[in-house]
Order: sequence, then C-alpha cells, then structure tokens
Amino acid sequence: MEASFTDRKDAILARINSAAERAGRKPSEVELVAVAKTATEKLLREAWQAGHRSYGHSRVQPLMAHHAVLPEAAWHLIGPLQRNKSRKAVKRVRMIETLAEIRLAETLNRLASELRCEPLPVLLQVNLQPEDGRPGLSWAVGDSSEPLHAFAQEVLEFPHLQLRGLMTIAAPGAGESELHRHFARLRELSEELHNHQLLPSSPVLSMGMSGDFEIAIEEGATLVRVGRALFPPVI
Repeated sequence: MEASFTDRKDAILARINSAAERAGRKPSEVELVAVAKTATEKLLREAWQAGHRSYGHSRVQPLMAHHAVLPEAAWHLIGPLQRNKSRKAVKRVRMIETLAEIRLAETLNRLASELRCEPLPVLLQVNLQPEDGRPGLSWAVGDSSEPLHAFAQEVLEFPHLQLRGLMTIAAPGAGESELHRHFARLRELSEELHNHQLLPSSPVLSMGMSGDFEIAIEEGATLVRVGRALFPPVI
C-alpha cells in the first residue's frame, strides 16, 4: 500500500526532530514548507486535510494553479520572480524568498501597497558560490559583506516590505563538510546583519532541501523546503 501524505510527513518530521536535537535546538524552531512542484490536485487536498499549511513553488504559473486549489494555504515563492509576474505573486503568497534586485523590491513595494493590508514578508536570496551563475546576491569567500548590508538597508526603507531573513541554495553534489560550511556562512551572515540592525532578532533562515535539510538544520535553518519526499512524482 502506498504511504499517505501523513506517513511521508511524519518520516520527514522525525528527521527534522533528530537533526534539531543533535544541534541542541527545539524542533518547533523549524518550519517545513512542502514544495508542490510534483503535487497533483489530489495530493494537495490530501496534504491540506492532513493539516499541513505551508507550501512552496519555484514558478508563478503553477503556484497560481495550486493556489486556486488551496487559496487559504501559506504559499511561498522559492524561485526567481520576473517583474511582469509580480502582481500575480503578491496577490497570492505569504512570502517571497528570492529577493535579490532593488528594481524588483521597488515593484513589490508598490504592489504590496495596492494589494495587501499588511507588508509583504521577503527574504534575501544569497548565492554563496557566484561562479555557478545561479540567482541571488553574490557573496563569495573573502568578499566584503558591505554590499549586502547596503542592499538590506535599501529594502528596509520600503514601507510595504518586511525583511524577515535570508535564503540560500547549496551547490548540487556538495559533500557533507561543504554543506556544513555553506549553511554556516549564511547563519553567520544573518548574525552579522542582525548585529547591524538589518534583520530581526530571530531571522528566517531558509536553507536546506530534500537532500540536505538535516545538515541545514544543524547549522541553524529555521525553514526547510522539501518536495519529492512529500509529493512523489506520479509515474
């Protein structure tokens, strides 16, 4: 018999709990966002009925389709956002995790003022390995963090955005020690930004996916993004 969503979620939560305990943390400090890329409408409804409330998508169009299925869910955009699709996202998401351009911040601030009663929570996406060409604010080993400070300060000046923390994606195929270093660097950056009053006292650290979320939790993740382990692709 195929495992239910509850069974799959319980297995992930057990791993989250173990990782948190190894790090001397409370499991309740870690939010599980179910990435719905491979979810069918049936699986989404099953997850909702099982009590899960936080979901993510990397693209706006499928997020819109799934938002129509679960409009009351807390949707996270976890992929790059084109400015011409910003209105669709701002109307539907609880959080945008991938802010890395000031022009996009300007657009989001304007739309949030029009479409929302409260500020739009955002995370800054940081690319700790700029040579791989992926999106995010570049911060390589040895770089000054001043440009990131300046960017965060600019975002804080937008009244309809709420800067909540940082997000990163580890390099594919990274080994365990490399993953520890990668996630530790983001935690250290968040502490530095907090010390400069650029992040709240308990910032969101969105780091870790299906293959590395346990290491991310050991290094301080407060939000992990898990997809296929919760929504197995339909073959």
